[in-house]
Amino acid sequence: MNKTKKAIISGAGLVGSLWALLLARKGYEVDVFERRDDGRKRGFVGGRSINLALSDRGWRALDRAGISRTIRQMAIPMYGRMIHHEDGSLSFQPYGLDGQAIWSVSRAGLNMALIDAAEQHDQIHFHFRQKTVEVDLAHNALYIEHEDEYQRHEAPLIFGADGAFSAVRHALMKTPRFNYCQDYLDYGYKELTIPPAPDGSHRLEPNALHIWPRHQFMLIALPNKDGSFTCTLFLPFEGELSFEVLQRERDVRIFFDKYFLDVVPHLPLLTEEFFKNPTGTLVTIRCKPWHYQHRVLLIGDAAHAIVPFYGQGMNAGFEDCSILDELMEQHGEDWHAIIDHFNATRVRDGHAIANLALRNFVEMRDRVADSKFLLRKQIEKYLHERHPDRFIPIYSMVTFSHLPYHQALEQWEVQDHLFERILAIPGVDQNWEAHTDQIERVFQEWLVHSSASRM
Repeated sequence: MNKTKKAIISGAGLVGSLWALLLARKGYEVDVFERRDDGRKRGFVGGRSINLALSDRGWRALDRAGISRTIRQMAIPMYGRMIHHEDGSLSFQPYGLDGQAIWSVSRAGLNMALIDAAEQHDQIHFHFRQKTVEVDLAHNALYIEHEDEYQRHEAPLIFGADGAFSAVRHALMKTPRFNYCQDYLDYGYKELTIPPAPDGSHRLEPNALHIWPRHQFMLIALPNKDGSFTCTLFLPFEGELSFEVLQRERDVRIFFDKYFLDVVPHLPLLTEEFFKNPTGTLVTIRCKPWHYQHRVLLIGDAAHAIVPFYGQGMNAGFEDCSILDELMEQHGEDWHAIIDHFNATRVRDGHAIANLALRNFVEMRDRVADSKFLLRKQIEKYLHERHPDRFIPIYSMVTFSHLPYHQALEQWEVQDHLFERILAIPGVDQNWEAHTDQIERVFQEWLVHSSASRM
């Protein structure tokens, strides 16, 4: 093997493990350094932080790595949102056309499966409990801390896949003209668990993402293969209804009884988990460029950490890997060209999905139970079914296509103008199906106008 085909990856999380696998399939020798212990030794099968939702962008990367069949066996399809209203009633909102789904999967289980697959390649070497503490950018080397000793490792290529608080990115931040922005939401999150029913089945509909939208906060639940659900409460840190005021078991029970009464019987460890589990933070990180002299490259959360409300954090990181893999096929070993192309196109997409995720938080928290929002969704579905090549709802663009994120964001803004006109049709809010001729007319006029504006 050509000794120059070597790479170092900092971080053995989802993106780092997948990227190691793809690099090895291209003939690279890869060393992966991870500050945490090997999770497989603990037999840990639960999720770390919010459950993940695999969609088309993620599946494409897993297909390229030859592991999608294995992952599909450990995932559960979710065909839409199940909305739990305050009066206890339910309503189902399909995500896309019939058969389209996002897939709930355990973060830890997926990570372990990726590491297992990567270790089938002799040229991939994982080094656990070895923390990146410094990057020598001049000589393309990592300084690794292991058991109070420091080691130096060099390679022609270094990839920073070490998460939102990346040590590799920290080194790039010290270089001239590197731009960096970090924004926290005023919201935190807390994980809770709905255990399986006594017979091992799911207590709620398993093929849906469950949402309890309550305007200024919300609870969600994603299914697991063992019959349980991983629940996540998103709540402000401070204020009248916040983590700040939920300091006693009695306060937590009163809060849940008032706002999430239908789920309380399914949370037998509610107060125990509430006070035992940490309160997580939600951060958005934007930076550019994502590389240093075409030798060190940031990918995944190290480049574009986002809030979880579009379910695209992992999918965006996996898409980084599939795009780089495609660029390697185009440019061979010309990493100057590969990284140039990647940085020129992908940074904009990273910023766009960050904005989309923040917008979707408001949608999930406030709008999924709003009558105008539901009306728009119905008309979007109608237009998509009648004109599948000419109208694609924003959710489908992001989740069920490979359209660059920045183009999806642009289209969302254009579609807003269309629905301002459609929802202004007299009587459309009473019975939209009786106004399909007018809706079609407005749609055709919008098509002509939007096409002309792009010329």
